[in-house]
Amino acid sequence: MHERLQALGHYPTGLPDDTFNELTVAAVEAFQRSRGLPISGDVDATTWSRLIEAGWRLGQRLLFLARPNLRGDDVAELQVRLSQLGFNPGRIDGIFGHLLDVALRDFQRNCAIEPTGTLTRETLLELVRLTSYGPDRSLVSEARDLAGFDVAPTGPVVVCGSSPLAALLVRHAASLDTALLRDQSPEEVAAFANSHQAAAVISVETLEQIDGVHLHYWASYRSHSRRGEQLASAIAASLARSQQLARVEVTGMALPILRETQMTTLHVEHSPSPAEELEELAKVILAVLVEVIHR
Repeated sequence: MHERLQALGHYPTGLPDDTFNELTVAAVEAFQRSRGLPISGDVDATTWSRLIEAGWRLGQRLLFLARPNLRGDDVAELQVRLSQLGFNPGRIDGIFGHLLDVALRDFQRNCAIEPTGTLTRETLLELVRLTSYGPDRSLVSEARDLAGFDVAPTGPVVVCGSSPLAALLVRHAASLDTALLRDQSPEEVAAFANSHQAAAVISVETLEQIDGVHLHYWASYRSHSRRGEQLASAIAASLARSQQLARVEVTGMALPILRETQMTTLHVEHSPSPAEELEELAKVILAVLVEVIHR
């Protein structure tokens, strides 16, 4: 673990590397901060998997569509390079999915390379040759999102989490088709939402250590969810106008539920609150959500 953190510049070199000490905690926290993860200093399953992903560099391995999907910084760099050249790999999330497979085949076809969908040495050399070394170019994936070219999903609104806020959201969502998932993992929720083309996902969690309401949307790898940020900001603005609710923060993060879902997803963290405050919070979230979906 120390070797991986050293390679990423988060842990000093030349120090003993077999003791989990205060320097380790600081290094893990720095890594978690850089990756949009909760800053705990603990190496949980998510932190460890992202640490492994961060070690991959473009060209170190063959990249192709596999099950489970290949993940890593090399995948994210491939997505960025293709997107800069006008090939749409979807969201820059470091996951080799269907859209990246299509984009890579299109690139190979345009370069008169056999469109296998595999990043071979020949394909990589052509990709590097065509990549601009000037100022960063815009991403076609973000341009499509901004222009509204991508079709918005029209399935149910998926609400998940063990917080009592989840049941309140579903109860008050009279005008929306909703699905409540209580005890499923983020991966299971994402699989359900993606397969049902959910219009949005609202994940809720009660946390003792926070004060107020924290709204998180997807942000990582030089990109973010524009729709998620707009939804979170609109809810925050509505909450700020309410005198009954505590302060609210809006942050882009790369939590598993935000990364795995393909549609607009919002993760809501709130401190333990009285029932009437949660009722008000649910009404505000739904009012904004209904407006956004209908628009």
